[in-house]
Amino acid sequence: MKKIDVQVKRLAHAADLPLPAYQSELAAGLDLVAAIPRDAPMSLAPGEHAMVPTGLCMALPSGTEGQVRPRSGLASRHGVTVLNAPGTVDADFRGEIQVILINHGSDVFTIERGMRIAQLVIATTMQANICESAILSDTTRGLGGFGSTGTSSGGSGSDG
Repeated sequence: MKKIDVQVKRLAHAADLPLPAYQSELAAGLDLVAAIPRDAPMSLAPGEHAMVPTGLCMALPSGTEGQVRPRSGLASRHGVTVLNAPGTVDADFRGEIQVILINHGSDVFTIERGMRIAQLVIATTMQANICESAILSDTTRGLGGFGSTGTSSGGSGSDG
């Protein structure tokens, strides 16, 4: 598996926390942990969202991005997920990575220091040259909209 070097700066409020790490040999995402004070856990009431600091800044290589994604365990057990999933960390961003969590569950959710709150997938990116055109190439799908490639009812409407 190809690996790249990513520079990580640990901020003072994350000094004793682990750096992002893969939890298995073939894992796609690095775990991000909450860098909140030990004596001040955060509580998310049902429907509430909050920015959770990680205490980390990164220098991602040009041509990559960090995708901040939910942890499946938090989603399945508590209804807690990343609000803007996937959040994007651009290669030229040098500020602290923060995770916007939302509680879709029915109980108050408590975030404690060092809790694994999200995962970061580092992916390749490219930028596009936008070229305006009056005519686009034809495809089999054509103008078919949502659900137009997977309907089993035999319908051919463009609204699925």
